[in-house]
Amino acid sequence: MTEKPTYEELEQKIQELEKAESERRRAEDELQMSEEKFRVLFKKSIHGILIVDIETRRLPYANPAFCRMFGYSETEMLQIGVEDIHPKGALDYILSVFSRQKQGKKAGATELPCIHKDGTIFNADIAATNIVINHRKCVVGFFIDITERKRAEEALRESEERYRSIFENAVEGLFQSTPEGRFISVNPSFARMLGYASPEELVSSISDIAKQYYVNNEDRQRYKQLLQIAGVVENFEFKAKCRDGSHIWVSNSTRVIYDQDGNIARYEGYVTDITARKRAEEENTRLEAHYRQAQKMESIGTLAGGIAHDFNNILFPIVGYSEMLLEDIPEDSPYRDSLKNIYTSALRAKSLVKQILTFSRQESGELMLIKMQPIVKEALKLIRSTIPTTIEIQQDISPDCGVIKADPTQIHQIVMNLTTNAYHAMEETGGELKVSLKGVELGALDLITPDMAPGVYACLTVADTGVGMDKNLTDKIFDPFFTTKAISKGTGMGLSLVHGIVTAMGGAIQVYSEPGKGTEFHVYLPVEKSLSEKQVTNSKTQIQGGSEHILIVDDEEAILTMEKRMLEQLGYKVTKRFSSLEALEAFRDSPDKFDLVITDMAMPNMPGDKLSVELTKLRPGIPILLCTGFSETMSEEKAVSKGIKGFLLKPIVMMDLAQKIREILDEN
Repeated sequence: MTEKPTYEELEQKIQELEKAESERRRAEDELQMSEEKFRVLFKKSIHGILIVDIETRRLPYANPAFCRMFGYSETEMLQIGVEDIHPKGALDYILSVFSRQKQGKKAGATELPCIHKDGTIFNADIAATNIVINHRKCVVGFFIDITERKRAEEALRESEERYRSIFENAVEGLFQSTPEGRFISVNPSFARMLGYASPEELVSSISDIAKQYYVNNEDRQRYKQLLQIAGVVENFEFKAKCRDGSHIWVSNSTRVIYDQDGNIARYEGYVTDITARKRAEEENTRLEAHYRQAQKMESIGTLAGGIAHDFNNILFPIVGYSEMLLEDIPEDSPYRDSLKNIYTSALRAKSLVKQILTFSRQESGELMLIKMQPIVKEALKLIRSTIPTTIEIQQDISPDCGVIKADPTQIHQIVMNLTTNAYHAMEETGGELKVSLKGVELGALDLITPDMAPGVYACLTVADTGVGMDKNLTDKIFDPFFTTKAISKGTGMGLSLVHGIVTAMGGAIQVYSEPGKGTEFHVYLPVEKSLSEKQVTNSKTQIQGGSEHILIVDDEEAILTMEKRMLEQLGYKVTKRFSSLEALEAFRDSPDKFDLVITDMAMPNMPGDKLSVELTKLRPGIPILLCTGFSETMSEEKAVSKGIKGFLLKPIVMMDLAQKIREILDEN
């Protein structure tokens, strides 16, 4: 028989039951509270929460946020499955997640496409975890609609692509650099600009912008100072170094990028290659300088013309009187040598004036048969007096070079220009100036230009031991206005003038040069075949006079008196008048009295050409010889066009005057 529990045992049992009940109720309360919290969290969550039955793939429950996300009501959600909320392409992945969940493996968060009720596709970040509900394995999925984020990311990607395209395809060079002087990034245009194969090569090659990018460090320092002061620099122009060591001109615009502490983080900017513009500006500057030089030369020419007129009038009596005295003075007179020196010096002065007029383009040269030897020697005497003693002149002038047909003044110009260039090449270092003249025969295979003909040529060589030139310079030295000299040292026209003279004579010019080894010019001028040097040298025209009556007109008394004596010495009868009006009056009184009229050009009241017109009106066909020291408005061609029979430039030697008078009178 079982013993009855004691009172104490019953009381203890009751207390245990009450305690168990109390714990059960507390657990139920906590569960209820937990379920309430879960329910509130489930319903109020802004993210979609979905419970999926792994076996059936149905959706037993979805929170309001999920329903709104997919466009379904809670009732509709109970009627669809996983295949209705994901496109077919993503379904395989969903099923693999379910398989892993069955095996108790966790599935990480992933981004998957989802299908809205209206059929549109959107992306969501999805995280899943296992759960057992009513003894069934389920998956709880947490959905975050990332449509806006994806749009923002896409917009950002497109923006980055646009800016990357701008950066990669910009015509200008774009760059980022550090304050310390390294490039962070550059675009392809900038790399190509400096001759690098790629932006990466440029960035890795240039470790010091100041030394490897800037030609002049002063430009770099000034550029950084401007940036530090203003924070931005626009169109800063400087010379930049290229990969191959060459230089280009660039225009740089840069701004400073600061960090959050206000310190310089980097520089950003763009670079434009302005080399072509700079060259054009330099060319314009050069052309402007040459234009000013041309204007100056024109002014000098005008001045030279005015001086020449007066100077020739001064020389005329000196030449004339000394020439007449030489005809009269005995050969053994002690004064003959002195008188001959006066005459020779006056002729040299006449030649000098002619050179000035030719140089200033106000007188055309006269072609004649000449020997080059005395002209070359005279030019060397002149150049010797103008160059320093540190330059030694060596000459080798052959006595047998043939006879050429040329203007002596132009030959003088050739020698002076070539020797002056040689002097400038040795001005700082000194050296040797070698000048030679010899005759050479060129066969068909030896000709320098297609315009030359086989035959004998006089070859003038001018060589120096100066700085020399490379091929780029020798290809350009005959171009008008091209010069390597300073502005005050030359106009760039000397060699161009030489080339023009030589080419016009049917000759050619060659140049050989090498940097550091000097330069040689070889000038080839054709020798005349029809006349020997001996014939030219020894030929002397006999002065012929006459008995005709000549009217002479000049406003310079000294010239008029000397001219009268000269003509009378030649046997002519002479009437002189000091003005054109007096001459016109004398001619009007007796038009048939005179066989020839010799008139000056520049006279007050009526110049010589107008006097000639008036005389021709009184007696058509009257022979007239016009003489002038210089006139801008009169030349031999213009004189002939006005019916004037002859034209001479003062000062006139007796032989030239006598010869011209006989030509005119004998023709008439």
